[in-house]
Amino acid sequence: MISFWRRLLDLISPRLCVICKRRLTVTEETICARCNLHLPRTGFDRDPYENPMAKMFWGQIPVERASAFFYYEPHAETANIIYELKYKDHPEIGEVMGRMMARELLLSHFFDGIDGVVPIPLAKKRERQRGYNQCLEIAKGISEITGLPVYNKVVRRNSFKGSQTKLGRWERNENVENVFELTDTATVAGKHLLLVDDVVTTGATAIACGKQLVKAGQVKISILTLGYAKS
Repeated sequence: MISFWRRLLDLISPRLCVICKRRLTVTEETICARCNLHLPRTGFDRDPYENPMAKMFWGQIPVERASAFFYYEPHAETANIIYELKYKDHPEIGEVMGRMMARELLLSHFFDGIDGVVPIPLAKKRERQRGYNQCLEIAKGISEITGLPVYNKVVRRNSFKGSQTKLGRWERNENVENVFELTDTATVAGKHLLLVDDVVTTGATAIACGKQLVKAGQVKISILTLGYAKS
């Protein structure tokens, strides 16, 4: 049931779809039904072991499965989901999209056997500037639907060497090399962890973080992101 106050608030201050900017109905969150229908889903969860995203991690970390919700193109309207989440002070977008993604991936049993969710950490300075970690917000939404615990303190990012956005594949690798540190071996040892990021382009960030997690011993890694940027 939609509360009276929710309806009144929507009347006074209409919420807009982050993609098309049309007014949302009281039952819609973040994106409208039309944009949701046309969201360019990857479908990677139907073959989480050998899709293009999973293959970028082969030989790098012990990846079990990998998927992204939709194809990310920097100048497409759908990129507004990521842009508003990261740069426009809308952490709620992460949680909403996390829930939406998790509901769909439950149908393909993507979360079977996973023990916990690890959001890619931000450096403390970067998180203070933004006010939140967008990956943690996505992880919260996933946790709400799946019931999986969020391990937010098991790995730390010690530095921020600048945005990855305009860097090439090798520059991205160098940019994140040695920036993560495992801080809680006991919590993750022997577990199957779901590493959550907002967008994957070359996989450099997830690989660097994953390499720290596997130091705990007998760790399996799966990866889930909102966006997948085609190379």
